[in-house]
Amino acid sequence: MKGLSFNEGWQFRRIALEGEKDEPFEEVTLPHDAMIGETRSPQAVSAQNSGWFEGRDYEYVKTWTPPEELAGKSLLLEFEGVCHLAQVWIDGTLVAERPYGYTNFYVDLAGLVEPGRPCELRVVARNSDQPNSRWYSGAGIYRPVTLWVGEPVHLRPNGIAVRTLSLDGSRACVGVSLEASGHGLATVELLPEGSQMPVAAGSVELGEDGTGAMTLEVPQPRTWSPDHPDLYRCRVDLAAGGNAVDHGETLFGIRTLAWGDDGLLLNGDRIVLRGACIHHDNGVLGACAFADAEWRKVLLMREQGYNAVRSAHNPCSKALLDACDHLGVLVMDEYVDHWYIHKTLHDYVEYFDAWWRRDLADMVEKDRNHPSVLLYSIGNEVAETAQERGVLLTRQMVEHLHVLDPTRPVTCGVNIFFNLLSSLGLGQYSDEKARREAEQAAHQGATPHRAVGSEFYNRLAGLLGAGFMKKGAALPACDRVTRDAFAQMDVAGYNYGIDRYRHDLRAYPHRLILGSETFCSDAQRFAELAKKEPRLVGDFVWAGMDYLGETGVGAWEYNDYAPRESGFGWLTAGSGRVDLTGKPLGEALYTRVALTGETGPYLAVCPVNHTGERHSPSAWKMSSAIESWSWDGCEGRAANVEVYAHAHAVALLLNGREVGRRLLKGSCVARMSCRYEPGTLEAVAYDEDGRELGRRSLRSASGQTELRAEVEYAGVPGGFARRDVWHEGAAAGPACVGAGRLAFVRVRYTGTNGETRSLARGVLRASVEGGDLLGFGCASPFNEGSFVTGETQTYFGEALAVVRPVLGSDCVRLSVTDGALSASVELPVA
Repeated sequence: MKGLSFNEGWQFRRIALEGEKDEPFEEVTLPHDAMIGETRSPQAVSAQNSGWFEGRDYEYVKTWTPPEELAGKSLLLEFEGVCHLAQVWIDGTLVAERPYGYTNFYVDLAGLVEPGRPCELRVVARNSDQPNSRWYSGAGIYRPVTLWVGEPVHLRPNGIAVRTLSLDGSRACVGVSLEASGHGLATVELLPEGSQMPVAAGSVELGEDGTGAMTLEVPQPRTWSPDHPDLYRCRVDLAAGGNAVDHGETLFGIRTLAWGDDGLLLNGDRIVLRGACIHHDNGVLGACAFADAEWRKVLLMREQGYNAVRSAHNPCSKALLDACDHLGVLVMDEYVDHWYIHKTLHDYVEYFDAWWRRDLADMVEKDRNHPSVLLYSIGNEVAETAQERGVLLTRQMVEHLHVLDPTRPVTCGVNIFFNLLSSLGLGQYSDEKARREAEQAAHQGATPHRAVGSEFYNRLAGLLGAGFMKKGAALPACDRVTRDAFAQMDVAGYNYGIDRYRHDLRAYPHRLILGSETFCSDAQRFAELAKKEPRLVGDFVWAGMDYLGETGVGAWEYNDYAPRESGFGWLTAGSGRVDLTGKPLGEALYTRVALTGETGPYLAVCPVNHTGERHSPSAWKMSSAIESWSWDGCEGRAANVEVYAHAHAVALLLNGREVGRRLLKGSCVARMSCRYEPGTLEAVAYDEDGRELGRRSLRSASGQTELRAEVEYAGVPGGFARRDVWHEGAAAGPACVGAGRLAFVRVRYTGTNGETRSLARGVLRASVEGGDLLGFGCASPFNEGSFVTGETQTYFGEALAVVRPVLGSDCVRLSVTDGALSASVELPVA
C-alpha cells in the first residue's frame, strides 16, 4: 500500500465542560500536542507529574472528500499515537478505540467513506482523567496520521518482515515473510539503500491466506552496526490475476544478534550498550513527534558518546527508530510503565489486562524490521515482579514476545530495592498510594502538600544520595524478591543495582545483567566492570536528555532560578546529561570519557556565582558544572573546576599559568579550585612519562554584550544536519531549511568574541516571518512560563526557538529582542 500524509486540514478544540460554551475550532497541522498550550497552575491535579499542566479532553475534526480516483481502493488510516483513550468517529459513528496513548493503530475505511462524498472524521483524545501519568504525556494527536491506499489485493502495512538468518564473511541469508490481503505472486528485490541495482531477487506465490515466505542470498553483504549503519531496501511487487496490484518497500539491516555466556554478540562480536534513557517529549515542542525533532534527539545522544537509547517507558515513534537505524544507535524498545498496580490513579492499569497482548503485537509488527532495535523491555519498575502473579505475567509476556519475534532478547527494568520494599508492604507504588495522591492533588492549597508515591521516594533519594537505592539493592533479601522474575527473562534489567553486579554474576553463572537505569556517577565503574564481565551487557543512564514532568527529580538548582525546592513552577525533571534545549552539560562530557574511553581532556566549571551555596537535592546529578568561563562579577571568587580525562595527570592553566595539577588514580575526573579571573582556562592531559595527550580551553566573553541567534540544527533537503556539518552543496547553501522542515535556533547573550555570557539574563520575545514559531523557551527546570507564547526568560544566557516554514515561503526570518538588544536569522527555504 502507498502511504499518504493525512496531517493537514484538521481543526481542533477543547471539549466543553458542563456549564461551558463550545469553543471555536482552530486550524492545526499534525502532529499536535494539545496539552503544551494548557494553563499551568498550583491547582493542577496532575501536579509535579506533568509539570503542573491542567488536563482536558479534546476533539479533532477533519472534513474530507475522498477523490474519485480512490474508487475501488482499500483505504486504511494509521494513527501513530493519540494520547489517550482515543476514539475515532466517522459521520457520527464510532469506528475505532485505542486506550494506550503510545501505540499505533489502524482504521479500515471500507464501507465508511465514499469517493466524491464529503465525510467528517472526528477524533477524541481524553486527558481530563488526572493524574494519569508519572511524567508529561502530552495529549491529542501528537504523532503523524497516514492514509494507506491500495488495491483490493494489497500488501498490508507492516506486511513485509525481513530478518537475517545467517551471516558469514562472503554471504548472508535473508528471510522475507509477506502478508497480503489475498492470493498473489510477489516479486522481491533486495537493494543497498540509495542504489537501484538489486543484489538478490526472487518470487513467491502467496497462499489463499495472503502469506508467503522466501530466503534470499546476499553476496558480500554490508553489515549493519553502530560504526557502519549500512541499510538495505526490500522492494516487493505484488501481482494478482496477472496484473500488478501493489508495491511495497521497507528498510532493514543485515546483522545477526546472539546472547549467552559471552554477552551480547552483534555480527559475532561482543557489544556493550553505552546507553541513555530518553522520554518521548521534545522539549519546547512538547510531545509533538516531528521527524526532525526525533532525529535531533538521537543525534544529540550519539554526539555525547551513547551508542544506545532506551525508550522510557513506552514504544517510540517510527521517526525515532528511523533515525537510530541511519545513525547507528541501538534501541531498548520498552512497552509500559506499569502492569496491574497503579502508579497514578488513572493510568493504563484499567486497560492493561485486556490489551497487553495486542499492544505487544503491534509494537513488534511496527519495529521488527529496524536493525537498531536490539532488545524488548516489558516494563519499568514494576513491583509486580516481586509477586507470584507478577512472575507468571513476566513469563507470559516474555513467551508472547518470543513467539512474535524470536530474534531479540527480552528484559524488564526492575528496581531491586523497591521490590523488597513492596514485598514488605512499603512499596513505592500501590493502588492506595495512587488514590491518596489524587485526593491530595484535588485539594491543593487547602491542605499542606505531602509527597507520596514516586515523589516521596525521589525526594528521599535526593536527601540520602545515590547510595540510598544502590545500598538497598545490595541487601541479601533483594535476591528473594527478584530471582524468580529474572529467571523468566533473557536479560535481567537492574535499575540502580550496580552494587549487586559482582555478587549476582557469581551466584547466577548464566545470568545476563543490564543496567536498565543507572546513576551518571556510576558510568566509569560500570565501564571497568564490563571490561571483565561479558555477561554485564550494558548501562542506561537516567537520563540522556532532560524531559518535561516528574519535576525536579534530577535538578541541582540555586534560588536565583528556583525559588522553591518543589511545588508549582517546576517544569522539568532536570536530570538530563543534555538539557531541555539540547545543550550538553558537564556530566555529558564526563560520560563521553567514562563510557567510551575518550582520552579528553574536557573541562567544565560549577557556577562560580554560587560557589559554596546550597542547591536543590537530587541523587540523579553528580555535578552542576557547565562549559563556561564567563562569570561576570565573580572576580576573585573560588571557582570549582572539573576536568574529565583518561590520563595519568591533568594540569589546569589560567591565563597561561598553572593553578592546579592532579594525578588521576582510578578516576577520570579531576576536581580543582582556583580564583576566577576573566581570560582563558585550559586543561592539559599527560601520560605517565609526562607527554602531552591533549588540551582544551574555555574563554571568557569579552567586550559589549550582544544577542545572537544561530541555526544549530535544521532539516535540509535530503536529510537533517547540525550547523557544523552543513556543506556548500546543500540546495540553498550551508544555512537553509527544507520546505516543511524544522530549524532549531539557539539564542544567546554573548560578548563580541561570540562566547556566551552565562550570567546574562533577560526576557526574550520572538516573532517569525514566513513561518511558524513552534516552540520558544529555555532549559530552566523551574519555569513558570510557557513554550507557546513567543516569550521566554533565558537560562545561563541561552534559549531555543524552533521554526517551520509556511507553505509557499521562500525564506523564514526569526527576530528576537529583549527590548534593548535584538537578533535575527534568515533561512532560505529550499
